[in-house]
Amino acid sequence: MVLPTRGAVNPLFGFAAVVVVVAGLRGFGELLAPLFLALVLVVTVTPMAAALRRRGLPRWLATIVTLLAVYAILLALVGSLVYTVAELVRVLPGYGPQFNDLVVNAAAQLSRLGVGPPEIQSALSQFDIGSAVGFLQGLLGQLAGVLTTLLLILSVLLFMTIDSTSFPERLLAIGRSRPHIVTALTSFSHGTRRFLAVSTIFGLLVATLDVLVLTVLDVPLALLFGLLSLIANYIPNVGFLLALFPPALLAFLEGGPGLMLAVIVAFLVINTLLQTIIQPRFIGDAVGLSVTVTFLALVFWGWVLGPLGALLAIPLTLLAKALLVDSDPHTRWINSLIAARPPHA
Repeated sequence: MVLPTRGAVNPLFGFAAVVVVVAGLRGFGELLAPLFLALVLVVTVTPMAAALRRRGLPRWLATIVTLLAVYAILLALVGSLVYTVAELVRVLPGYGPQFNDLVVNAAAQLSRLGVGPPEIQSALSQFDIGSAVGFLQGLLGQLAGVLTTLLLILSVLLFMTIDSTSFPERLLAIGRSRPHIVTALTSFSHGTRRFLAVSTIFGLLVATLDVLVLTVLDVPLALLFGLLSLIANYIPNVGFLLALFPPALLAFLEGGPGLMLAVIVAFLVINTLLQTIIQPRFIGDAVGLSVTVTFLALVFWGWVLGPLGALLAIPLTLLAKALLVDSDPHTRWINSLIAARPPHA
């Protein structure tokens, strides 16, 4: 029997290891996703603790202020999502008569086009305002279930924040023997903060423009949908589609297909210009990832960890890059393939 050479075995073991790791991540996704969210939040506010220490505050007080800031960000994120869904559940049932009228008009139009009554009934039976409300109520129930997970996140944040105050000293100790690892972890933290900063700036800009458009078109809940646009902007490439559906649906119920089309066109123009053309270049320069890699990261982490994975796709990719690529000089050549811009010769 001929044994495979070492060069042929290593790739096979590497591929097998990747499969096992991904399967493990999927299996423990409900636990790991909140932990990754806690890590990203702590990384985001860590400079605050260092700044407070430089101003002369004692370590315990800097830790408390930083912890409160982390809790405020988390509660604002979760509270915004719960409030958005709850408002839609409250408002949509009031549009039942309008929806029924639109269904009758749609049936009449289909009948004029030669579509028979059985086909019409089959097609329109799929659309029901009660179904949309039921879906949102189920989603609201899931968000309420997240409160249990939220307690876990709050506890993890407490311990992570306490440990983060001594993290610079830990990095100095690691740097004496493993400087490449320190460089990789520093690159991850800086890249994560730059990504969140760029996404927040563009999210505020997109949300402001969306609110103005919805206000001019007289679509209800304009501020609420602006808040949704801000949150969805943290999901690269496809976040604006998630932010588009609720206002388009409400515009359809409020003013019919014409108003819905106006909302869709306005959102597509704003988001195509800012989120599809301009923002990816800024994010690519900020985090050092190409547009293709950011899109594939969204698909991969969303598949592995669910909705939170999609929300944290870029920070998770930066963490994987730091641990697997940047920490080893022999694998840094991969940066040339995944970077936003090719390295200068």
